[in-house]
Amino acid sequence: MLKTGFAAGLIAAAFIVAPASAATKAIKFGKLVDGSGKVTDNAVVVVTDNKITSVGTGAPPAGAEVIDLTAFTGIPGMIDVHTHMTYGPDPTTRASRTNATNMILGRDGLQKTLESGVTTVRDMNASDYLDISMRELINMGVWTGPRMYVVGCGLRATRSRFNPAGAPLGCGEGNGPNEFARAARQQIAAGVDWIKIFGSTGSGDDVTQFQTVTYEEMKAAVDIAHSMGKRVGIHSYGPGGARDAIRAGADSLEHATDMDDATIAELVKKKIYFVPTIDHNRYYFDNAERFKYPPGAKANLTDFIARNLETTRKAVKAGAMIAMGSDAIYEMFGQNTRELGWFVKAGMTPAQALASATTVAAGLMGMEKSIGQVAPGFFADIAAVDGDPLKDVDVTINKVRWVMKDGAVVVDKTRK
Repeated sequence: MLKTGFAAGLIAAAFIVAPASAATKAIKFGKLVDGSGKVTDNAVVVVTDNKITSVGTGAPPAGAEVIDLTAFTGIPGMIDVHTHMTYGPDPTTRASRTNATNMILGRDGLQKTLESGVTTVRDMNASDYLDISMRELINMGVWTGPRMYVVGCGLRATRSRFNPAGAPLGCGEGNGPNEFARAARQQIAAGVDWIKIFGSTGSGDDVTQFQTVTYEEMKAAVDIAHSMGKRVGIHSYGPGGARDAIRAGADSLEHATDMDDATIAELVKKKIYFVPTIDHNRYYFDNAERFKYPPGAKANLTDFIARNLETTRKAVKAGAMIAMGSDAIYEMFGQNTRELGWFVKAGMTPAQALASATTVAAGLMGMEKSIGQVAPGFFADIAAVDGDPLKDVDVTINKVRWVMKDGAVVVDKTRK
């Protein structure tokens, strides 16, 4: 098991303005949408090592490597706050392979995620702490992928009928507040960045919403996590678990379909981030036959998508802080930003949709001073798109042509 404090070190890393050198790049954009609300024509972004050192319209520093992207619009590297990077590519055969084998077979999801313009992810469950291993491999430069923040094993109530009373608990499992507190400590000791709680049923073809974790269990885990400087995301497909997650002090609420107006108002009042994850159910619908879902699954998914969208529409109108989370899994990587199209259907402007994947998502991550903007002192996570993302959300979703992550160019599709 790998343990690390690397994420904290990244956030706290000092910003030093260095003179132009071989490590300095000057990126020229026809237009820059920097994430702060400012739009700059003929922008020049200077990057030294892995940080942005200046943003302006002047000449590039002497000796800098010049990257000419004047045919494109620059935007911040995007943030996907709900992924499953380690599950592997095929749900119909993954049970026949080890978890580590599945992770390696699905490794191309890392590159596909970068190609979508996403440079940071929050990964929301993994077996055998493989998300920690993947995070380490990326941080070491052995694998190329988005910056990862991970939860280890999501916390859940004992779920197997083959696990009788008194049997050893699985990773993240618990029953009662004390065991949920213990499970939270277990994940933190392993080196996670966040805690996740599976508060209800619901996943894949299962769109049931049965609450499986009590308020008291949620509160015990949340209190432990907060006391140790960690944030908590709580999965609840349904409104009951959502109400208890909000009451327990969750930092983000995942899925949460069918919330009533009072619950959404409380979400807004407590400044809890909402991650609707609408598009992943579209992905399940599209692949229902291949995944061997039972009869009726596609109708259930269609109904749930409509209700999920309506809940998101109400949350947009109420002023909730909504962040882009794709819930990407299996071969869905590369489609991470399709969620933004649903946000526009829910009433966001294209600019607000882009913010949900940049500044709002950075706030959810507690990293609003280091990612989500193109500004001095921020990590050099930048994407170039073909068109105007403030007018057409499709530009953000489908027209990413170039990506820099941590000062290194990881995607270049600018040559026709």
